[in-house]
Amino acid sequence: MKRVKLFFVLLLVGVFTSACAHMMGFEKSSPTIHKILKRGELVVGTAGNMPPLNMTDKKGEIIGVEVDIAHYFAGAMGVELNLVKKPFSELLPALEAGEVDMILSGMTITPERNLKVAFAGPYIISGKAFLTKDKHIVSTKDASELNLSEMRVVALEGSTSETLVKEIMPTAQLITTKNYDDAVEMVLQDKVNALVADYQICVVSLLRHPDQGLISIITPFTYEPLGIALRAGDPHLINWVNNFLNTLKKSGELDILRARWIKDSSWLKELP
Repeated sequence: MKRVKLFFVLLLVGVFTSACAHMMGFEKSSPTIHKILKRGELVVGTAGNMPPLNMTDKKGEIIGVEVDIAHYFAGAMGVELNLVKKPFSELLPALEAGEVDMILSGMTITPERNLKVAFAGPYIISGKAFLTKDKHIVSTKDASELNLSEMRVVALEGSTSETLVKEIMPTAQLITTKNYDDAVEMVLQDKVNALVADYQICVVSLLRHPDQGLISIITPFTYEPLGIALRAGDPHLINWVNNFLNTLKKSGELDILRARWIKDSSWLKELP
């Protein structure tokens, strides 16, 4: 029943948007919406390697909970979806340069980022965790206890995980990578003591490598609200995205998407 209700909601929003596409008011009220409707395409930036949020399958297609959300946005606007894959650290510059219309890529809403761009959401609450082979690390309740010069830690470049390591483990040896696959591989090959990442990434890594001796702190020890990054100065678009996210939440569809991708691991077989 929820899916039926959402179908009609999306249909009505799509019809409304299509009708308004011919109105010049969009050009003044929202230059981004005007551009999207005129081109007939919603351009969304994503890293494409952050399972289960976004990841590239065996066919080379990007899938995940954020991709499904992006498809809903494009459908409601009556346009095609164009996913632009970039390293995480290059996504915000691409948004500010106008290369993408929005970012859906496990991006935490932080005061520093929010000074440069706007955010809608959050749509998922995440947190940081360790992925390691060392039982002592996962039993540590305070990450600052690992602030040791011999500690080697890897984090995604440009992420809040990198910032966290610098703040609470400044003495540790920090290594950054462009993607999570390389970071997890460093843990598997014992090149680092631990990976610091959103706990969903750590849980998925445990599922993907069940016999490699990996362990993790499943309970996050930081608060990480994930949001949709949008260019500043376009309140109409921000309002539209927030309202549509609220529709997904109230209809129960967002819970269905999160259950499909975060609680169910059957999609793992689709990955390389």
